[in-house]
Amino acid sequence: MKKTAIAMLFAPAILAGCAASSGQGSSMDVTVDNMQNHNWVLESVDGKALDLPEGFAAPNLEIGEAFAANGHGGCNRYFGQAELKGDQFRIDKMATTMMACPEPAMTLEGVMSNVLGNWSSVELGKQHLVLKNSDHTLRFQLTQGTH
Repeated sequence: MKKTAIAMLFAPAILAGCAASSGQGSSMDVTVDNMQNHNWVLESVDGKALDLPEGFAAPNLEIGEAFAANGHGGCNRYFGQAELKGDQFRIDKMATTMMACPEPAMTLEGVMSNVLGNWSSVELGKQHLVLKNSDHTLRFQLTQGTH
């Protein structure tokens, strides 16, 4: 009876700790170490779900070793050197391939280029990355197997 009472006292604290550590909303420090070696897939722009042409994959942002960045912007591939200053992020000297694609892929690519190529504020969670500048907010989801 005494063991059961003790277990009942500690169970809520243990469960609360597990819930807090596994939640998607868990905030993380914005650091190079916490952002690199991950592949982030775009899930929304300005709070709206993506509207992709049939057969088009969602854009992504992959940040690798030495903070090198690359990905798919909606139509074309891009790459460059990621930079982080405090909670501000950008890809410096971003280069892209130059294919034409149907709308809304080209518009989406323009938004991605705007946010990634200019300084944007960063919100980092265990499963998400949000980049926001004065024009747009991009919310990315961490792909499985990378964290």
